[in-house]
Amino acid sequence: MSTLQREAVAETVFDAVAETTAGIRDGLRGRRESVDSENASGEAQLAADVWADDVLADRITDVEGVGQFVSEERDDVTDCGQGLSVALDPLDGSSNLESNNLIGTIVAVYDGDLPAKGRDLAAAAYVVYGPITTMVAAVDDSVTEYEIVDGERRPIESDVTLGDDPTVYGFGGRVPDWTPEFENYAEDIESELKLRYGGALVGDVNQVMGYGGVFCYPALQSRSEGKLRLQFEGNPIAYIVEAAGGRSSDGEQSLLDVEPTRIHQRVPVHVGNANLIDRLEAELD
Repeated sequence: MSTLQREAVAETVFDAVAETTAGIRDGLRGRRESVDSENASGEAQLAADVWADDVLADRITDVEGVGQFVSEERDDVTDCGQGLSVALDPLDGSSNLESNNLIGTIVAVYDGDLPAKGRDLAAAAYVVYGPITTMVAAVDDSVTEYEIVDGERRPIESDVTLGDDPTVYGFGGRVPDWTPEFENYAEDIESELKLRYGGALVGDVNQVMGYGGVFCYPALQSRSEGKLRLQFEGNPIAYIVEAAGGRSSDGEQSLLDVEPTRIHQRVPVHVGNANLIDRLEAELD
């Protein structure tokens, strides 16, 4: 598949996601309760998780040029034709539904069979269900922010880059569970930047994209692999941040260079302005 063909398929996938956003927002009402099941990572599912996954899977697997599909809510990859592979986090931050806080959707389009390396990404995007529904998409090293109106993407900013003067930070995980090295880094950052952490990756990263700064969900003393999933969260977010002029890291290298071993593999995630990620790696070394 040529570069132009890959980009065309990715844009069609993003259009399909955009077309579902109004229905997903409306359909969240009455679906905040837990269901008697867990996702492939062993986390309790909400009714909204299962429902949004079904809605998006139906749309994406119908896109011509999509050959494989998997989501954070599914155990296995679905073969649906020939072409690119799509990995999806249908409702990022769904635990925020109980308190009616920010959630979103993350989409990764890989040119390779799943699980795939971050360097195999053809495009990536995330949707934020905030006061305004927006999508931030990276295709061919260019990042564009869209407002989604009546199921259509309307560009509001092209060539998005991280702010040169970092302002915000957000760190996940329980503080007593941080490693001493990360705690040292956090103490320095806390004295320099403003805390912005809302419990949904898309929202926290969107703050970093808008204002500059750093987001981390680090390796923990109780969980050295971190919490976030490489295929569904780490890779696509890293791809977008790096395309916007920032850096990503698992603590040692770009997230895009991490070798995938399984679909639901977890990884420490650190993204933001390059100098802040450089400092992080120096502290963790």
